[in-house]
Amino acid sequence: MTSTLSDDALAGIAKRLRAHSLRMTTAAGSGHPSTCLSMAEIASVLFFQAMRWNPRDPEDWGNDELVLSKGHAAPILWAAYAEAGVIPASSLLDLRKIGSDLEGHPTPRMKWIKAATGSLGQGLSVGVGMAAAQRLGGSPARVFVVMGDGECAEGSVWEAANAAAQMKLANLCAIVDINRLGQSDPTMHEHGMAVYARKFEAFGWTAVVIDGHDVDSVSKALATAGRTSGPLAVIAKTIKGKGVSFLEDRNGWHGKPLKAEELDKALIELGPLPEGDAAALITPPPAVTRPEPGVRFDFPRTPYAEKTATRLAYGKALAALGSVNDSVVAIDGDVKNSTYADKFFEAFPARAFQSYIAEQNMVGMGMGFAAKGYIPFMATFAAFLSRAHDQIRMAGYSYSNIKVCGSHVGVSIGEDGASQMGLEDIALFRSVPECVVFYPGDAVSTEACVEAAARHKGLVYIRTTRPATAMLYGPGEAFPIGGSKVVRQSPKDAVTVIAAGITLHEALKAAAELEKEGTAIRVLDAYSVQPLDSEGIAAAVAATGNKAVVVEDHYAAGGLGEAVAAALAGRARLKHLCVRDLPRSGKPEELLERHGIGAKAIVAAVSELLA
Repeated sequence: MTSTLSDDALAGIAKRLRAHSLRMTTAAGSGHPSTCLSMAEIASVLFFQAMRWNPRDPEDWGNDELVLSKGHAAPILWAAYAEAGVIPASSLLDLRKIGSDLEGHPTPRMKWIKAATGSLGQGLSVGVGMAAAQRLGGSPARVFVVMGDGECAEGSVWEAANAAAQMKLANLCAIVDINRLGQSDPTMHEHGMAVYARKFEAFGWTAVVIDGHDVDSVSKALATAGRTSGPLAVIAKTIKGKGVSFLEDRNGWHGKPLKAEELDKALIELGPLPEGDAAALITPPPAVTRPEPGVRFDFPRTPYAEKTATRLAYGKALAALGSVNDSVVAIDGDVKNSTYADKFFEAFPARAFQSYIAEQNMVGMGMGFAAKGYIPFMATFAAFLSRAHDQIRMAGYSYSNIKVCGSHVGVSIGEDGASQMGLEDIALFRSVPECVVFYPGDAVSTEACVEAAARHKGLVYIRTTRPATAMLYGPGEAFPIGGSKVVRQSPKDAVTVIAAGITLHEALKAAAELEKEGTAIRVLDAYSVQPLDSEGIAAAVAATGNKAVVVEDHYAAGGLGEAVAAALAGRARLKHLCVRDLPRSGKPEELLERHGIGAKAIVAAVSELLA
């Protein structure tokens, strides 16, 4: 092809990006230079021709967005930002240093990164959410997701591909860097370009195959982004280690920086680096007004009187929140008529998104919406969230403002059986630092927890139950993060029973039975499982002779019992009632007793502590 001045400039930038990537990783003594070399032309064309963006403002509503799903190629991302003048070129040699925001895989510690990547297969879902958010917010911008061929073996990629096509996201472009080599072996299809194209086409995408090292081909392909009827996949044939002969298409170099003498040899091969002002080539975005963020969180509350399931209260609260805050969106995993998120879908269809039975993509989409300033609430059965644990932990690393509701928790769901019972979910979310975990015990506290979740900037999990439960609290009572409530007490209390959700009601039943025998117990609602009200719990337990029972509809590992035990740090005699064996179908009350977390078991545990 005939070279143009623009092509020559972009090719020169690509050469500089290669040199930066090699120097950075050698200086760091770690990193993935070979996968950076394969995408140098892609990065050059993206940053300095195809994308419309404002290098002075990462929040400009007109900016095209870039998600580097193949996060191990972070060095070339940092190099591109240096060439654009966003960061000093001198900072590149701080790659992977503990004080640097230029980490080994991208995280939002660097302000241009909207979601952490590097756990492969997740970037496309984030891109789907961002593209949907752009469309919702009236932005003409696009989302570009750079992926690796190796991650295309992940099922989450195809969950995202399916969603993007179904939503007709013409503003989404995936660029797949087909460099043939994975970490340990050649990738599944190696350089079978037609196979990748057929896969994306089968999911409803427009797919184009290009030479990923030909600047003109890359430019022409990316120029069509946003002009197709649906999402675009650019399938780029590349060579891993391109530009350095002893790296090119050689297995064994993944995640291996060059030694000093090897770097010198590689730089000689690259040749003299052309001068040029890459920043001058950046295309500015159109002037677009960002939607005003929602600032109200105090939604109208439901006046409850009859028994109500907390899952129903969640749905009502979400719809009420949506009525006062336009930034709230809902994403469903095809269970909205069970989680009652359908109330939001009916009220605000433009802000409601169906992910179908694809929980990994559901959470990834939520991260994308949050990255664009929306407040996404996602709901499904708690048991199914285990599929999305990796996305949830990456949301934590992304400081993502997502809210997740897990319903149908514990053995109390009854006859549906073990596969539907969320019994690991508290452990899953407690394992993510700074994640807030709510487990409300009635409809009033559920609505308050939804408000607290919306106000909080960060990851929040709300655990809801299937059976209807009685009201414990009056309207308007606050349930702050990190709090607890003493729902029954007297000066004669001999033991504190700590519970949450369904077992809170079992504890109150046990208290009534024990009262008949002349024994008074204190019952504490640990609705905020994380952060736990350690001081309040310790004070309650100390007031009852340092004797306590923790009862929860959850497995032993990682639940409320372990949280309380850590908080008390051996200062109390503690009995932990929880589900300790694999459950089966049965009536809720039968299962609560069978697994030792019902009222009778609580009475027995209190009696043992007092014996």
